[in-house]
Amino acid sequence: MRLAITLLVLAMETLASGICLADGGPLGIDHRIKYDNSGIWSRSNQMLLMNGMLVSDLAGALWEGSDTRIGKTFWYSLDSALISGVSVQVLKRAFSRERPVNTDDPNEWFKGNGNESFPSGEVASITTMITPFVLEYRHEYPAVYALELLPLYDGIARMKVHAHWQSDVLAGFALGTGIGMFMHSRDVPVLVSWLPHGVTVGIHKRF
Repeated sequence: MRLAITLLVLAMETLASGICLADGGPLGIDHRIKYDNSGIWSRSNQMLLMNGMLVSDLAGALWEGSDTRIGKTFWYSLDSALISGVSVQVLKRAFSRERPVNTDDPNEWFKGNGNESFPSGEVASITTMITPFVLEYRHEYPAVYALELLPLYDGIARMKVHAHWQSDVLAGFALGTGIGMFMHSRDVPVLVSWLPHGVTVGIHKRF
């Protein structure tokens, strides 16, 4: 469902950009869209979202600890962000794809160090951080699905500043979703199992 929504949104964005249909890449959908680094799409807003989510995750995990439902979900989210970050860096170096800011050819793969377009690390991270919350609360609070708008926004924004191709963004969504689902399926968050229990006891419980 998430991938279908993503494809629909990206297709709508392509049409709204008033440019030709996609012409390359592994899915045949990759092309540069009209550059826009202003307003809602600015790089500063992208960084604000990414950093804000990381800070919120860490603060929520430390405040709640791992003994409450919401606290445990925060820890799952941190697990997901950590695994996603490592996985993305491995994939970026393995595929070394050129970014659209450097070329108009989406088929430039294996170009060596410094070419890190595939997959989108920020989209993967944002997707993987929200996934545990969506899975945990979707039945009781369907409004939690609104969190899906965050990676959708970031994916479009990353393409608008020519940081990623369409397939980079979709790969980020897929990777983030898979990691988030796997981490949420664990009985105990990975970081909780590694850290001393005193660290994972919520701050509000200690004081």
